[in-house]
Parts: sequence; structure tokens; C-alpha cells
Amino acid sequence: MDSISNPYTPNAGAAPEIVVGRDDQLDSFRVLLRRLERGRTEQSMIITGLRGVGKTVLLGQFMDIASAAKWEVVEIEAAKHDDARFRQSMFSQLKAALLRLSPRARWTERSRRAAEVLSAFAVSVDQQGTFSVSWDVPPAEGLGDHGDLSMDLTDVFVALGEAAAEQGRGVALLIDEVQFLGRSQLEALIQAVHKTVQRKLPITFVGAGLPQIAELAGDAKSYAERLFKFPRIGSLSSDDARKALIEPALVEGVVYDEDAVDLAVEITQGYPYFIQELGYQVWGVASDDRVHRDDVEIARDAYEAKLDGSFFRVRLDRATPLQTAYMRAMAELGSAPQKASDVARVMGRESTQVGPTRAELIDMGLLYTPEHGYAAFTVPDFDRFMLRAVPELTVPEVRKRKG
Repeated sequence: MDSISNPYTPNAGAAPEIVVGRDDQLDSFRVLLRRLERGRTEQSMIITGLRGVGKTVLLGQFMDIASAAKWEVVEIEAAKHDDARFRQSMFSQLKAALLRLSPRARWTERSRRAAEVLSAFAVSVDQQGTFSVSWDVPPAEGLGDHGDLSMDLTDVFVALGEAAAEQGRGVALLIDEVQFLGRSQLEALIQAVHKTVQRKLPITFVGAGLPQIAELAGDAKSYAERLFKFPRIGSLSSDDARKALIEPALVEGVVYDEDAVDLAVEITQGYPYFIQELGYQVWGVASDDRVHRDDVEIARDAYEAKLDGSFFRVRLDRATPLQTAYMRAMAELGSAPQKASDVARVMGRESTQVGPTRAELIDMGLLYTPEHGYAAFTVPDFDRFMLRAVPELTVPEVRKRKG
């Protein structure tokens, strides 16, 4: 079939033609905005889930909903930056949001106050000991200038929320890959949201990240579980998986045979990204306006090769030989979360010897800890890929310490 009309979108964060199975989260976000608009409180959300389940797509849907409601949206993909870089990034994004809320020529007293607090938040000391900031608004005194990230960001959120409320609007901060925020950064965001909830201001932070986020947020601030919902999204139900495959094709006048859909759902296990990739490959195989089971069978090899060469491979390529060995040992034990001592046994090592490697993989976002003492892959089917990509488990020799 014509590749230009291919309705499937196997790209990172790309919204599929039809989003299914996420109505609960979309409805919760709409309720959040509407309650904040009315000066009422509501728990915000941090969406959690494995890679490829559609967290980034959901954030994109949230952006569309917020924009349609005339909210200002700040989109950020978190990265491992120090607090100074985090301040710089937040200042730049929130300054732009303020200017969209209220152009400088029409600033009210509250708008100007928000600008001054932002300046204080961004002020830094250079090597000559002089103050510098990236716009010519004088910094506020006593707000945003404590030198404590949590206190300073809280002042910024409150000032920006007051400026938004005056305009009859709101600000939604959407942060992807939340697990890459430093502890102090996540703590600052949670504390800032806490204060805006107390003040009933129309500003909120909604995030998405890997499953360990709920634990990290709780560690950062004990009241996080009362401020946020932590909905976990995963593979689609059988009915929703079928819709995600069938309905985009119907838009182009193409129909799937029932047994073709059955096989496709079995192969993809209902994971949204996998559905998009398989659908894309099937489209290149089918030759008329019906997709048959044989088409899905033929496309399967190209589907697996594409996943192996990109979705899976980019993660394995980041690993050291010892990290690779650790993941290969996990894969040998199966797809379920694995106990650290069992992985060490397969590697012929003591748990204490491979503990640092396990910690590195968690820090890289390749593993997460569903419960104490266990680790699991953050990518669906990564265990099967490891068995294909690394047929034999090879554990590097223990390096002797230099005397």
C-alpha cells in the first residue's frame, strides 16, 4: 500500500492517529484544570509506566487540552542537570510563559512582581563577584533570592500563579522523564505545588516518568502522595489494542481480517509503541484494501528487526560490558522482576560485587526497582531482545585493585 498514506506513527512521543485506552487520565487532567480555574484544589498527576506505553503522548494530549482551555503550557524534558542549570532552564521557560500571559507593555503590578521574582530566581554570581541575569528586570528583594532552590521556586510559582489568576488564566508545567530530575529539583517542584495548592492558585505541575517516580517523590517530600495521583499506564486491553490497530486503517479505507488482528495483538502484547511499529510494517506488506493474517506473519520479521535495531539497541549500546552482562543474566532468569542475589549467582559473583552495576543501570533508566531487592527492565520485552542480541553470557573478569 501507499507508504505516504500509512497511518501508523512509530516515532518517540508521536501521537497516533487515534489515542485509545487513556480516557481516565485525560478526564482527570480536565477536572484538574477546571477545579483550579474555579479556585478549588485537586490532586495533580505524575504518570508512570515503562518505555513505549505512551506517557509522552499523554503529555502531548494534556498540552492540547490545556491550550484549548487558554492555559499557558510549559513543556520540559527533564535531564540530569545540576541545580544551577535547572534554575536557568526554569527561568527561561517561565519567563516566556509570563510574557505570553501578559505582554510586557501591559504588565500590571502583579505581572511586574512575578517578573521581579523570576529575576531574583535567576540571578547568579560570576567569577568577578557581580550579579548577572538574562533580562533587564530588577530582581525582587526577599522573594526568590534565598539561595534555597525549594524556597525560591515556591516564590516563583506563587508569583506566577497570582499573575495568571489576575488574567483569568492558568499555567500548566508538563515535565517528561521526571526520574532524571535531581532530588533537590523534584523536592523543589513538589514544595512549590504544595504552596500553590494552599493558596488555591491556577498553576500546576504534571509529570511523566518511569515507575520508580512514585517512590522518588515520596522520598523527596512525605506529603507528595497527597498532592499527586500516580496513575500507572501499561499495555492496552485487548479491545483497546484492537481499536489502536484497526481504526487508523479504517480512516484510509483498509480493513483487517479478524485473525490478522488476533495475531497482531498477540505479537505486540498490547503495548502502544509496538502496535504502531507492527502496523507500520504491515502497511508496507499488504497489497490491497484488506490486511490478512499472512501479511502480519510476513511483516513480523521486519517489525522485530526494526525494534532490535532502534528501540532496543540504542539502550544496549549505552551499556558497559559489565552492565551488559548484568542485563543478560537478568534476561536468562526471565521477564519477571529479578532478585539481586539471583542475578549475581547467574553471573558467578557476590551481590556486593555487582551491586554498583545494578545501581548504575537504575540511574541510567534501564532498570527500576518494583520492590525492595528486585529489579526489572524499563522496556517491555527487553529480556527477549537481550537473548537475541547477546546469545552467550560473558562476564568480564574482576579487576584487581592497583596496589
